[in-house]
Amino acid sequence: HSSSTWARVLAGWVPALMLVTLVFYFSFAHVAYRWNWASTYKYRRTLLDGWLVTIALSAASLLLSTFIGLVFALVRRSRVLPLRNLGHLYVELARGTPLLVQILIFFYVVADAFHLENRYVAGVLILSFFSGAYISEVIRAGIESVGQSQLESARAIGLTRAQTYRYVIGPQALRLSLPPLVGQFVSLIKDSSLLSIIAVNEFTQAARDVNSVTYSTLECYLPLAIGYLVLTLPLSLWLRRW
Repeated sequence: HSSSTWARVLAGWVPALMLVTLVFYFSFAHVAYRWNWASTYKYRRTLLDGWLVTIALSAASLLLSTFIGLVFALVRRSRVLPLRNLGHLYVELARGTPLLVQILIFFYVVADAFHLENRYVAGVLILSFFSGAYISEVIRAGIESVGQSQLESARAIGLTRAQTYRYVIGPQALRLSLPPLVGQFVSLIKDSSLLSIIAVNEFTQAARDVNSVTYSTLECYLPLAIGYLVLTLPLSLWLRRW
């Protein structure tokens, strides 16, 4: 049974991968470009350090944004009107304005007002609050997709509000929310590249620095693309399987 499953997987993926490989091979073969990998290889440590910083920023932002999203998903369902309106205002402001603008305003205005000088901490907070707005809507949609009859049944057997969320709503909402959460987590990792505008030395900034010295554009940005793919693809596959 397992061998037949693997055969079906290979039969589905191999032709697709071959097609993509052929398209890229054909495209790059017709580019009049003089490759110079040796110049970029000398700065491999710079690229690796930037990649590790991106991993750290992304991991911290994923955890914090998930917590923020969960909190504001519950705030949006609160019976207290000011709290519910606060959650609504936060979500609309975060989703309705570009991340680039948020980074500039929060770092140069808000963080400066609160004397937050660490660019990395500020970057994690900005990414988390931006992504948290999207995650809160994903979680809220998952919660509201649970049938009303199940909530009434939970009340009928004497479950408290907290127990209802834990045993009835939570497991079902998590399963329904995972697919869109995967996309949001992947977007968060890629969005971390915008932190380079406030001089955070992450992966994209490292590639720019190496390119400014070597003038080997493709040799710098191809590893950049591969590095992000190494981070996002396993996360996407693992969460979808989970």
